[in-house]
Amino acid sequence: MQKFLKYVSSAILSLFLIFASVPAFAASSAAGSNSQLDPISQGTGSAVLDNASYFGDLPDSTPITVDIILKASHEGQLQKFIDQSVTPGSSNYHKYLSVKDFSELYGAPSQTVSDLTAYLKKFNIDSKVYPDNLVVTASGTVGDFNQAFSVNIQKAKYKGKTFHATKKGPKAPRYIAKHVLAILGLSDYSKMTPSAVRQPVEIKPNDGTTGPLNLNPSDLIKQYNVGPLYDKGYTGEGQTIDIVTLADFNPQDAYEFWKEEGIATKPGRIGVKPVDGGSGFDGYDETSLDVEQSGALAPQANINVYVGSNTDPGFVDAFASAINENEASQISVSWGESETIINAAVADKTEDPAYAQVFNQLFEQAASQGISMFASAGDAGSYDATRDAGTYNLAVDNPADSPYITAAGGTTLPWSYVTKTGVNIDITKERAWSWDYLYPYFDSRGLNTPDGWLNYYFVGGGGGFSTVFNTPAYQKGVAGVNSYTAVKQWQPSSDFSSVTRLASPEIVTGSGTGRNLPDVSLNADPYTGYKVYMSDPGQPGTNAGFVTYGGTSVVSPQLAGLTALMNSGQKSPIGFWNDQIYRFAQGSDSPFHPLNTTGTDNDNLFFTGTPGTIYNQSTGLGTIDFTKLDQAFKSR
Repeated sequence: MQKFLKYVSSAILSLFLIFASVPAFAASSAAGSNSQLDPISQGTGSAVLDNASYFGDLPDSTPITVDIILKASHEGQLQKFIDQSVTPGSSNYHKYLSVKDFSELYGAPSQTVSDLTAYLKKFNIDSKVYPDNLVVTASGTVGDFNQAFSVNIQKAKYKGKTFHATKKGPKAPRYIAKHVLAILGLSDYSKMTPSAVRQPVEIKPNDGTTGPLNLNPSDLIKQYNVGPLYDKGYTGEGQTIDIVTLADFNPQDAYEFWKEEGIATKPGRIGVKPVDGGSGFDGYDETSLDVEQSGALAPQANINVYVGSNTDPGFVDAFASAINENEASQISVSWGESETIINAAVADKTEDPAYAQVFNQLFEQAASQGISMFASAGDAGSYDATRDAGTYNLAVDNPADSPYITAAGGTTLPWSYVTKTGVNIDITKERAWSWDYLYPYFDSRGLNTPDGWLNYYFVGGGGGFSTVFNTPAYQKGVAGVNSYTAVKQWQPSSDFSSVTRLASPEIVTGSGTGRNLPDVSLNADPYTGYKVYMSDPGQPGTNAGFVTYGGTSVVSPQLAGLTALMNSGQKSPIGFWNDQIYRFAQGSDSPFHPLNTTGTDNDNLFFTGTPGTIYNQSTGLGTIDFTKLDQAFKSR
């Protein structure tokens, strides 16, 4: 379940403005460049801004909020510190930073922050500076921002959608612009939405076959060998799980879920924290699932739910709030979008778009503070852009593509059915999740059409190669990284706007570059999905009941809950997973089970396993034996 925009929205992807990268100026330099305005690249694809119909100025009194993201200082040193903090034998091993330490060592210089806030104040724009000295939330009116950045924010319409944006390129004084990574929020075109995946077609098996699964937390505990951790007395006590989301929910539903499942949990454990005014209930099923699943696995842990407004600044501020409050050692997010959308929104299509770097900086901060971050890898298989850009190119999901977050992939558990029309599907062992195993059934229902492909055929666990981030050091040299075996079942057109289904799948091999996704995988197929308890949005107890969900959005909060469980038995927080788990996977007693068979019975619509490798782009390092993983973390 994951968030995504439509292709049009990608181009405008919240009007972030890229600034040149240069060293910070001293205060004396600022005075000499007060009057010099430098043009700022909008970093926004021209398709929307150039082709939209502008039909009037937005009233000057209209209130808006934007985020101004400052560049981190000494980022190379920060990355080195993160690696050392989780490397046994290092002098910095488990010496995590406080937020104050991070701000002083790696945040923007205080003078830079003072210059920015003073500049904004001249235009009656209020500023909130987060403790990390990286994120500045600015609130004012359209008239204020028009003057501050020499823009003209107008009403606009594109393909039936009305929004506000500025077509005129913004400008800012050089002494300000040179320190800024991005500005988010001058346009409200982009709206993120969740993708909580349910079974789109009900399958009623004949008698004698198991049919789709409706699983409980106890099934996960058994499948991935979590039970011995509870036997040791682990409960999640003393831990806090943070959920970053863009939709409100009914907290009472979570308490009822745990009660119905017979899970004794800590009372009053849920704290709801609205950010930038919070959000409505569009996507409340996503938040309900995240809280219920994570909390079931660490029953005595607290849960903070950061509900951001459904805007780019809202998403950033929800992360910034959670990371800067620094109450949790594990954070989960189940909203994302394809890199195709982001790349389309960056005018020069550079390798390191500012939008992705905004989140990456925050995740670096989290890692330095000993926080384990988890993000869903997407639910459109290797074709993540089909969900938002509507294109059929290979693509991965953001923010899961960040090297400083653990990307959660998906699998399908064994099940079988024989439909009344005689279609026989038999999944005999855990495999990479994609619905190509259901193609014969979908074909029998007449869904094999271009309209049906997007909704039924292009579904599975996200994975592939990032075009935004380079291959991180922890992945280099791992067997299977940057090489792949694939099952080619579709032939995209030259511009990726359409696709043709091949008569027979072809096995192909190749190589890729960039960050490889996902990192690990657990069951995520809605047909082998988990029960979620929900009542009507904003009306606790009304029309309440269980519904079955899947998607990699299930896996991310489960990993956060299981990390809280393990942390309750550790002497110090586990911290950033990735540097550690790739070392574990290469050891003689790996806690991971690679799914490395080749073929259509183990693929995410393109990538599949390769025998003898440790890693593949359909399921990452594979599934997890959590008892062995806990011991590996203890033996660091």
